[in-house]
Amino acid sequence: MTETKTRPASRTLLIVISMVVIGVVVLVMTGMHLSNPYLHKKVVEMLSAKFHAEVELKDFHVYLFPGVRIEGAGLALRHEGRTDVPPLISIGEFSAEADILGLIGKPWKVRQVKLKGLTIQIPPKGERPKQDWSKARNAPVLIGEIVSDDAELRLLPKFADKDPHVFPIHHLVMHSVGLDRPASFTAQLTNAVPPGEIDTHGSFGPWSPDDPGQTPLAAEYTFDKADLGVFKGISGILSSTGKFGGVLEKIEVEGKTSTPDFTVTIGGHPLDLETVFSATVDGTNGDTLLHPVTAHLLNTVIVAQGGVVKPQDKDKKGKEITLDVTVEQGRIEDLLRLAVKSEKLPLTGAIKFRTKFDLPQGQGDISDRLNLNGKFDVEQGQFTSPEVTAKIETLSRKAQGQPENKDAGSSVSQLKGNFVLDNGVITFRELTFSVPGAEVALNGKYGLDKENLDFHGKLIMQAKISQTTTGVKSFLLKAVDPFFRNNGRTEVPIKITGQREHPSFGLDLGHKDTEKEKGE
Repeated sequence: MTETKTRPASRTLLIVISMVVIGVVVLVMTGMHLSNPYLHKKVVEMLSAKFHAEVELKDFHVYLFPGVRIEGAGLALRHEGRTDVPPLISIGEFSAEADILGLIGKPWKVRQVKLKGLTIQIPPKGERPKQDWSKARNAPVLIGEIVSDDAELRLLPKFADKDPHVFPIHHLVMHSVGLDRPASFTAQLTNAVPPGEIDTHGSFGPWSPDDPGQTPLAAEYTFDKADLGVFKGISGILSSTGKFGGVLEKIEVEGKTSTPDFTVTIGGHPLDLETVFSATVDGTNGDTLLHPVTAHLLNTVIVAQGGVVKPQDKDKKGKEITLDVTVEQGRIEDLLRLAVKSEKLPLTGAIKFRTKFDLPQGQGDISDRLNLNGKFDVEQGQFTSPEVTAKIETLSRKAQGQPENKDAGSSVSQLKGNFVLDNGVITFRELTFSVPGAEVALNGKYGLDKENLDFHGKLIMQAKISQTTTGVKSFLLKAVDPFFRNNGRTEVPIKITGQREHPSFGLDLGHKDTEKEKGE
């Protein structure tokens, strides 16, 4: 998600650099026979008219021998003269060099332009100045190379109490820059969130003044040392490589990521996470459609499709991640490592599941903000706890009417259900599993943080209640058999409570499913 912000940011920088530099060079070349003070004044007037800005230019000099050279410093453009916000564009130092022969005929050829300390401040959407680029394509200048060092692109927030998104662009080089042709470029920059280093190279343009969204581009990138720890609830160092191309309003992106130490804080287990993705990015607003992302987590394959877009609710800020997530080939133990703290996982087995994934923008822990709504199916499930396994096998023996047969009883099969994750709590509905001789149907909740269980439901057995025990107890229980017998099966209300590592199983004669009653 964050990479898609960075690429439009770097492209915005390329556009503004080209326009400012070409505008200055055109004016200087057309009036180079005039004095430096006059040129200084005309440059200020031209930039003021073009950008509807108050322009400050501290130093400006033109030298004609042995070749044409322009030097300047302290350039600042304030849109419509506003001093209550940072300058739209500021440049610490700039220079341009050209050969005399390169200025004979058109286009004028400028050998090199250097910029140092360029800062571009982009106001929030709705406050951005509109520029008239209708005549920009006729600028008769071709710049052989533009070199920019120590530049910054700042995306200003809508509210003054929020910090801007800052993209430090350490080094940028563009070749054959003219608004009527594509320009090749290389750039090194620091991504803002998550922080990491990006190297990219490719081509940009020609600029489409009538419809900027149709400006073409093509490039490759590498993204290293991205620290996911800035997102509350996860950690790991991500790296990514890929390519992107198309036009600004529809950029097709392909790439892969690797995070060898991906960790969900609530579980605490570092895991190797690899993904391959393709996406369509609207470079004019940053909205991203994923189609799809395929992730490999140990022996589990996760496929996600959806988007990173502005919420439909206009009152919500930022962007929201909404996905359809599917696992057709997975292992329950791989997924449990993300959320279970103990080294020994409670359950193993093959899993299939589908879920809606919704992560709204916010500052809280991801596990608290994440919303899931789906269903799962675990086959050949095996509990790893001897205590839990013993209780399940005892349940199976009793359900078959063989309470003292040590060879009877088995573990869980056909564990499935529906679930909703909200605010760190998983609510299960229609959670069912089977053991030889019995079926269990439960509704309840599981807290991810404290790992507490609160499940209520029913046990359906082949055997009568009196057959679940022996001796005097069996004889006495024959009197209650008819009360729990229905269509040749015994139904008993049960509950599972306590902590995950030490669950408590028992009868639940007094419990009422208030949530179910409300639904009815």
